[in-house]
Amino acid sequence: MDVPRSGTDDLASPGGAARLTTARRVRLRTVALPVEHGAWGFLLEPALLGLLVAWSSAGVALVIAGLAAILLQTPLSQALSDVRRRRVYPRTGLAWRFVALYGIILVVAVAVAIALAGTPTILVPALIAAPLALGQLWFDAHGRAREFAPEVLGALAIGSLAACIAVAAGWGIVAALGLWALLAARSVPTIAYVRARLRLERGHAVDPRCVWAMHLLALALVAVAVAFTDLAWLVLVPYVALAGRAALGVSRQRVSVPAKVIGFRELGFGIALVAFLALVL
Repeated sequence: MDVPRSGTDDLASPGGAARLTTARRVRLRTVALPVEHGAWGFLLEPALLGLLVAWSSAGVALVIAGLAAILLQTPLSQALSDVRRRRVYPRTGLAWRFVALYGIILVVAVAVAIALAGTPTILVPALIAAPLALGQLWFDAHGRAREFAPEVLGALAIGSLAACIAVAAGWGIVAALGLWALLAARSVPTIAYVRARLRLERGHAVDPRCVWAMHLLALALVAVAVAFTDLAWLVLVPYVALAGRAALGVSRQRVSVPAKVIGFRELGFGIALVAFLALVL
């Protein structure tokens, strides 16, 4: 992190004040907002699916709580990392202030959701997901946020938001957990695919069999759920489509595209999957 020199010489130099202001703004953003843009997609999908299939005012409050939880992760992991190193950096105090801000928003939003729903059972899926969130936080605090495991843990944890929203609307716990499972069948293989695709775009060798296997396993699990529950067979359609895009995306026939394009495509796939599931559930 580049921090400009403080002093009157820097401020008096041409553009000095502007550089100082810009540096402060960048530093604020890196503490206050998630570094990984994919985090927004993994929040959007459970929030959107939950509200589409199980709308309630308590669900809206839970979405706000989920947003606060996503925002809380970055400053909290940075602050805990500094504590672990027993160091105080220019960002440390700022990180703790954002932890307090986002923490207050999270607590208030959860309290409002419980009051609107009339029962604390809406938090059961979140309690189940808590070990996953703590696991991701551990990786983050140890500077390992970009590994496969913490990315999966984080996606699975935030996916519980859809289940919480469903319970708030009166769904049973088992049915709500099933909604969470449908999102997990999308997020876990998608993370494997995106990581492999980005490596390919950088010129690294990738074994596509892992990506294929994860998509086929997700598809098989959804098929089992369809076979033994009241889910419509149409639920399988988006998972077949995702498996197809993964097979093509890691093949020699793929068309090379920038990382941003891959990210926006996955955001589109996620929204399309959520919209389709909302129609057939």
